[in-house]
Amino acid sequence: MTKPATTPVLTAWQLREHPSWLKAKASAEALRPLQIKDGSIPDATHHADAATYAHALAGAARELAPLLSHETLYLEAVAKDLDQWVGSGFTTPDFFASLDAFHPDQTRVDHTPLVVIFPMYTQNGSTDRLMEAVLCEVIWPDFVADVEATRFSNPLFVPIRFVDFTPGYDTHSAVLFPESVAVTPREVPGATPGTPPVLPTFTWGGIFADREAARFRHVVAKAADITKLRLPADAQRLLDDQDFAEKTFVLWDLIHDRTHMRGDLPFDPFMIKQRMPFFLYGLEELRCDLTAFRECVTMLGDDTVDSTTREHAQGVLYAVVFDRIFRFPLSGTRTRNYDGMAGQLLFAWLHQRGVIHWTDTQLAIDWDEMPAHVVALSDAINTLYWASIDRPKIVHWLAAYDLVSGTLAPHPASVWAKKELPFHEGPKALTDAVLDDEFPLSMFYEALANKMAGTIDESIGLTGFMVRHQTEPCDN
Repeated sequence: MTKPATTPVLTAWQLREHPSWLKAKASAEALRPLQIKDGSIPDATHHADAATYAHALAGAARELAPLLSHETLYLEAVAKDLDQWVGSGFTTPDFFASLDAFHPDQTRVDHTPLVVIFPMYTQNGSTDRLMEAVLCEVIWPDFVADVEATRFSNPLFVPIRFVDFTPGYDTHSAVLFPESVAVTPREVPGATPGTPPVLPTFTWGGIFADREAARFRHVVAKAADITKLRLPADAQRLLDDQDFAEKTFVLWDLIHDRTHMRGDLPFDPFMIKQRMPFFLYGLEELRCDLTAFRECVTMLGDDTVDSTTREHAQGVLYAVVFDRIFRFPLSGTRTRNYDGMAGQLLFAWLHQRGVIHWTDTQLAIDWDEMPAHVVALSDAINTLYWASIDRPKIVHWLAAYDLVSGTLAPHPASVWAKKELPFHEGPKALTDAVLDDEFPLSMFYEALANKMAGTIDESIGLTGFMVRHQTEPCDN
């Protein structure tokens, strides 16, 4: 972990009211309506106004640079990229230099402020690469630093908290990834002729733990009330304490994030730039969540683990299950919703094994039995992955479908369920044959969705700041 060379002049919460930040945010917001999907501004009638806004944004970045010693080089690069964008006549923006200079992974110290200015899309938000200005701070409590240093090394992981943001983040988006920034690949200096251009090396990934915690608390509290679920005291603490919930999500995300590249995996577990049946994406995300769950079970059984870490490890067990069974199945559309499918799978798996009970219109969970059965689902997915190395791709897909459909009822019209598949046409045809809603909601979830729709909508754009109703974060 690399700490800032000097302490920032201002905290993120002080920067929130600083004139230079306010100018940066307002300038970014003014640019957004002028941009099209790729971030460019092709309408020449807008160029004069766009130049005014872009120069103001560049000026704000230069003003903020000396206030943030750990971001000085980055903010200066932002200003230069903005100037070059103006000079290009507002073609597709290229913030290669800015992205190459941005290294929040080198300043993982609790409450470190970060100003982030990029043309970018926001996952689960906007698919347009519009200008965004985000003010946030790092969440890095001592126990997480220790766990990362001794148990779960993940130098790319940067948990953060929203302080202020432009409209692209007034959405469900809770991640800040370098892949979403508008950049043009560069030729490698001195490379052999014909060597393809490259992108900057990605050394970080940001997760807004405060948003994850806030919407978890909002949705789960309502779902528990509707289903009359009685929560243990340590589970209730997640719903009562935003600070505790945020740190619990940081621990969960720390382990989840690193799991994508660990274990007995098919090649390219992220399935980047590959079109596959959506249930495979769901199994990968669930595998990572359940790995976090089982690792926290292990920590709870380890007498050498300190009390603070144990409290949050116990919180992870509840957070994984509740987020997966309450929020994920009810969020988003029914169009190839892989996270929704994974949540339905966990619920049905536990229900069919007598851990979850829906009796007399009241939900009950056998808390003592829950960990073993969640780990058993983790084992089943891990076994599927282990066997994949010896199987052709399509055979692996079929085995994955059998795992899911062995617990979740497929749509009656499914050709996958009937095994009436166009095998001779190849993987694309098989992927196209998966129904948008291959695994429809059960009657339980249909009824719950009707009661929860408003609550899910209310969670859009939610942040820790909003639920705390104060201008400073809770003390660590």
